[in-house]
Amino acid sequence: MGMSDHHHGADCGCGHHHAAADDPHAMRQPCQVSLTGQLVCRDVTEMLAVLDHAQAHVDASRAEPGCLMFDLRQTDDPMVWTVAELFRDVAAYRAHQDRTRASGWGRATAAIERRGFDRRGLD
Repeated sequence: MGMSDHHHGADCGCGHHHAAADDPHAMRQPCQVSLTGQLVCRDVTEMLAVLDHAQAHVDASRAEPGCLMFDLRQTDDPMVWTVAELFRDVAAYRAHQDRTRASGWGRATAAIERRGFDRRGLD
């Protein structure tokens, strides 16, 4: 996620510059798992849930063994977030999913729409 300085993503309007995320699919090597997609919030309550939990989720995800890249960025539309992830292998990706489901992030964002998720390397 582009969450190194604060809880805002690319072009969030906060006045800070946020670099665009790299494309994990272009970076993916054989046996690695890459994912891109969007979180689409229905309302301000969902958006605030993302903001409240994003930094901890990004930090925990990036600290996982096998996580090669993890980006979560708010788009020009503050209700939409882009996701870009790259994992060493399927086992690392599955471990990430398990940790995420059991986390505060997982509970707080479970109902938020995941749109256009493109997962590669799971076949």
